[in-house]
Amino acid sequence: MPDEPLPPRQARCVFVYGTLRAGGANDIRRLHPAPQWVGAAYVSGDLYHLGAYPGLLLRAGGPPVVGEVYQMDPALEPVLDAIEGLLGPCATDEYVKREVAVPCNGAVVRCLVYEINPRYVANAACIVRGDWMKA
Repeated sequence: MPDEPLPPRQARCVFVYGTLRAGGANDIRRLHPAPQWVGAAYVSGDLYHLGAYPGLLLRAGGPPVVGEVYQMDPALEPVLDAIEGLLGPCATDEYVKREVAVPCNGAVVRCLVYEINPRYVANAACIVRGDWMKA
């Protein structure tokens, strides 16, 4: 029986809250293929300062953490995985990829979120206002 072609992978959304935000060191808009802006958004959780980047622990009922939602081509996901240390020769367990519901532009959008492993923020300072760009 011949192999059936796989269906094309669908575009997904990602919620970015740190260096991947517009103007950040890893500004997602500079990556390829370029994602499409969906809107400003927030998730509930705790944001921690880890030096050159933040880490987010999702927490229902937690304070709002400011971020941005982008729709991305499936080819961009492994690029983000590599930036977040999930792929490549230096892969770590620092982040885990989750899919969460994010309120954005009056709708709820399913988004990938890179959440920090709790052991990496055990001694980190919390960013009280939940906005990495204003920390």
